[in-house]
Amino acid sequence: MVKEEKETTNRPDNTAFTQQRLPAWQPMLSAGIVIPGFVVIGLAFIGIGVALFVTSQSIQVKELDYTGVEQNSPCFKCTNLSTRNCECNLDFSLDKLFEGPVFFYYGLTNYFQNYRSYGASKDDNQLYGDLTYFESPSNSCAPYIYDNNKPIVPCGSIANSMFNDTFKLYQIVNGAQKEVPLDGKGIAWWTDYNVKYRNPNITPLRNAFNGTTKPVFWPRPAYELDTSDPNNNGFINQDFLVWMRRAALPNFRKLYRRITEGDYEAGLPAGNYTLRISYNYPVLSFDGRKKVVLSNVSWMGGKNDFLGIAYLVIGSLCVFMSIVMLIVYAKFKFPEEE
Repeated sequence: MVKEEKETTNRPDNTAFTQQRLPAWQPMLSAGIVIPGFVVIGLAFIGIGVALFVTSQSIQVKELDYTGVEQNSPCFKCTNLSTRNCECNLDFSLDKLFEGPVFFYYGLTNYFQNYRSYGASKDDNQLYGDLTYFESPSNSCAPYIYDNNKPIVPCGSIANSMFNDTFKLYQIVNGAQKEVPLDGKGIAWWTDYNVKYRNPNITPLRNAFNGTTKPVFWPRPAYELDTSDPNNNGFINQDFLVWMRRAALPNFRKLYRRITEGDYEAGLPAGNYTLRISYNYPVLSFDGRKKVVLSNVSWMGGKNDFLGIAYLVIGSLCVFMSIVMLIVYAKFKFPEEE
């Protein structure tokens, strides 16, 4: 008797919703619906694919490898790890206007930012400006928690491995070098700058870092990342924020600067250019390569041939399958109707 009462208590209510008796529409798919549907979808995909592919082809991209592995590379002298403050110049030319706005990226290959242990090696509370975690960083920052018995701020592998090559671009005009202004404002995600990361509410900022030490491989502490703009320091430094947003694939590029000001608002004119590189970031130990990428964008974003090709392939398959289904339907259905 008790068992029957328990079963009755646990039984769902006898309603249309709980007993799955709600009215539902079940489409009756016929050849007259499926075949034209495949044709329409296929033609739509082909149209989108053509538009994406043509647009992608119109986007200009200039890639310059400066790893320095080859002995004839201008940066070969900088690959020696004992070399400090090494500079090298990379010359290139443009045969036509590189239309603006121009985006300046740095790229790395064979660099796995997607490792779980690497991605977990940071302290979110510390990066949000909580001074408690300045004195006692989280154990998740291992192995970069302390250095010489002082807490590392910011701690962790991601921050410690921050990219630190710097670049200056010059146009050669009548034999003289004319510097191209590089705009580094607003290159990070808005959510990173305004929500995810915070500086401690202490003025001057350097006082918040008393009793701490910089990451092992950093040349300067966090409050001196940008010596030209005091508002671009600490955990809201634009270059720092760009680096902290990890890449999903081992070959990636990250935004370094934009070229949108002065005489170069419309883009980079045809001519000769020199890229002056402050070579600091080692990559040969993991068989990586470094490059800079100049690119412009369109309504679809950056250059991406794969997206247009994917749409074309899927659209073509839909049209092909509609033809196959039409042949099968004509062969096996029409005779029965006669």
